[in-house]
Amino acid sequence: MTRLLVAGVGNIFLGDDAFGPEVIRALGPRPLPDGARVRDYGIRGMDLAYTLLDGWSVVVLVDAAARGERPGTLSLVEPELPDGASAAPPEAHGMDPAKVLALAAHLGDEPLPRVLVLACEPGELPRGDEDIAPGLSEPVRDAVARAVTALHQLVPALLADPLGTPALDRPEESAAPAAAGRPPTTGGGTEDH
Repeated sequence: MTRLLVAGVGNIFLGDDAFGPEVIRALGPRPLPDGARVRDYGIRGMDLAYTLLDGWSVVVLVDAAARGERPGTLSLVEPELPDGASAAPPEAHGMDPAKVLALAAHLGDEPLPRVLVLACEPGELPRGDEDIAPGLSEPVRDAVARAVTALHQLVPALLADPLGTPALDRPEESAAPAAAGRPPTTGGGTEDH
């Protein structure tokens, strides 16, 4: 039986970095099919690292990720998974998905599940010493509904075939996780998001 986790990540106080949690919130009235667990991890990287070790077949991270596209563009990315040999130091209140994956690989005895990232190109992220920037930019806010629709297409396909590569609908958005060698830069380079 396929076990699938959809995990929203990001800091709700850092502008467009709140994309992941906003998508999870928007799924409330439109739940995903049975067999998929949906959870907002926010900036709880340690929690997510341990959850990755719970025997999932596929994990879909939903996050803001700067990939050089137009703000609001959705991409489906399959990052290279670390081997666990060099885990990043844990961050109690940080959510850098690459560090979370490295920590999970280091902690676990089994290989990590397949990980896909449903990424949204951010338009506005705080820079430098800005502490709080609430609210999503308009293009990212518009992308939340498209991400919910995309998850309703991706999740049933992944539940049926966890190794399949579902495509996103819109032609201007990535059709497949082709950038496997180029892991997303999440949160516009911030580590506490």
